[in-house]
Amino acid sequence: MNTYDFPMLNKDLIYFDNGATTQKPICVINKMMDYYTKYCANAHRGDYDISLRVDMEYENARDIAKKFLNAKERSEVVFTSGSTEGLNMIANGFFKKLLEPGDEILITKSEHASNVLPWFRLANELGVIVKYIPLDENHYVTLDNIKKSVTPNTKIISLSQITNVIGDIRPIKEIVEFAHEHNIFVVVDAAQSAPHIKIDVQDLDCDFLVLSGHKMCGPTGIGILYGKKELLNELEPQNLGGGMNESFDTVDDVYLKELPTRLEAGTQNIASAIGLGAAMEYLMDIGLDKIHEHELKLRAYLIDKLLSIPHIDLINIESDSGIVAFNVDEIFAQDVACYLNKYNICIRAGNHCAKILKDEIGVKNTCRISLYFYNTYEEIDKLVELLKDKKKILMEMI
Repeated sequence: MNTYDFPMLNKDLIYFDNGATTQKPICVINKMMDYYTKYCANAHRGDYDISLRVDMEYENARDIAKKFLNAKERSEVVFTSGSTEGLNMIANGFFKKLLEPGDEILITKSEHASNVLPWFRLANELGVIVKYIPLDENHYVTLDNIKKSVTPNTKIISLSQITNVIGDIRPIKEIVEFAHEHNIFVVVDAAQSAPHIKIDVQDLDCDFLVLSGHKMCGPTGIGILYGKKELLNELEPQNLGGGMNESFDTVDDVYLKELPTRLEAGTQNIASAIGLGAAMEYLMDIGLDKIHEHELKLRAYLIDKLLSIPHIDLINIESDSGIVAFNVDEIFAQDVACYLNKYNICIRAGNHCAKILKDEIGVKNTCRISLYFYNTYEEIDKLVELLKDKKKILMEMI
C-alpha cells in the first residue's frame, strides 16, 4: 500500500521499526524543499512577500492539525519539538503550580520514558506521589483497575493511548469520563496512536494531548501539544523570547501574546511544521481507518506465522495495534536485530524507552516489530523465514 510514495522504500529494505520513526513520503519531502528553495524566510516577522507566504504556510499547517485532531479552535494547537517537549511543558508549565505534597499522579509501568520522567521530577521537587495503575493479565489498562487506583488525592491520570511495546489501545474516552467525574485531569500521549487511528479530541474530552510528527510520516523535531483553551491559557511558557511577547519595557512591564503564539517562543522549526501539515493531509487522504485495518490484518498474519515457531516467545499475542514484541529463546534481543540487519530487515531491540515495563512482563529487553500501512505480507514472509532457523541465527552471530 503506497510504497511507491516513499523514496526510502524503493530499495532492498524491509522496515519494521515504525514505532521509533516512520519513513517520509515524497509529498512531505517536496513540501519542505519548497520552503527551503522557494520562500525561505522567518515566520511572523517580515513585511515582504516570501515572509508573508511563510506565515500562510505555517498557519495553514496549524489549521490542518486542528482538522486532524478535531480541535475546537486553532489556538488549541501548539507546535513543539515532539511529544517529549509537550509532556514536559504540561508537567512544568501547568501542573507544577497546582500540585501540593501528597497529591497523586497515576501512570502505568508500560509508559514511555517521556510520560514517566517529567512526573518523577515533580515527585522529587514537590513531594507528590507517582502511583502505578495495575495491568491485567494481558498487560492492558482497564477502567476497573483505574477505578480501584483512584483516591481522593488523585489529581492527574497520564497515559499513552497506545503503548509502544504492548501495543494496547486504552479506553481513553471512558477513562476521561470517569476522571472528570472526580475532578481529575487526563493527559494523553498520542505518539503511538496519532499515526494509526483517528483521534477526535472533542470526543475524547481529554485535557491535554501530545504527538510527534516523525512517527506519522512527518519530519523529526516537530510535534503538537493540544490543550483545551482555558487550560492552555493557564500554562506558563517554558521559553521566553522573541515572537511570543507583545511588549516589554521593564521587569514589571511584560505583556505576552495570545495563544498559541505565547507558547511558541523564538524561531520555530518552520520547515518541519509545514512538512507535518503535508504528512497529516497525506494520512487523512489515505484514511486512518484504512491504515488501522491494514495493520491489524498484517499483525494477525505475522502472529499466526510466529506462533508456529517453537523458539519464538511472544510477549503480546493479543493487541489491537501493529506492535509485536517477542524474543528468540536463549538469544539476546540485540543479536537477533543484528542478524536480521544482515538481510536489510530493520527491527527494534532493547527496552524501547519503557524501562520499568520489565516489572510487568518479566524480561528487560525484547525484539519489536512495529508495522505500518506500507508494510506487506511478502516482507513478513521474509522475516519469518529468517527467524525459523535458530541454528542459522546462532551461526551468524559468531
